[in-house]
Amino acid sequence: MPLHRFYLLIFTLAAWALVSCEKTDLPPDTSSCVEAKIKKLKQEGVRNPPASVWQYQYNGQTVYYIPPHCCDAPGILFDANCNYICSPDGGFTGQGDGKCNDFFEKRTNEKLIWQDDRKS
Repeated sequence: MPLHRFYLLIFTLAAWALVSCEKTDLPPDTSSCVEAKIKKLKQEGVRNPPASVWQYQYNGQTVYYIPPHCCDAPGILFDANCNYICSPDGGFTGQGDGKCNDFFEKRTNEKLIWQDDRKS
């Protein structure tokens, strides 16, 4: 095999390995900003309970929710463009920031988008 073909083969295999490692099995309509949030969560330490991202319908729009992970950490609710909406729970009082007290009653169409499967 000529040397240039060998290098091409090595490069192709390395590129394939890098791309296949980034596979996230997310729904095809998941926005790139949600994918970026998940990528950031993967770079953080393993949480207990595991980090997760949930999709809902709330007040006529698709929203995403990341539950609180510890102690006084707030849950985070954001829209499909990753604009912050509110913290429906968690924080010092456990009641979030008070900006969407009706989230848990009004949310519909729950869908788990991603859950960290790493072990601590």
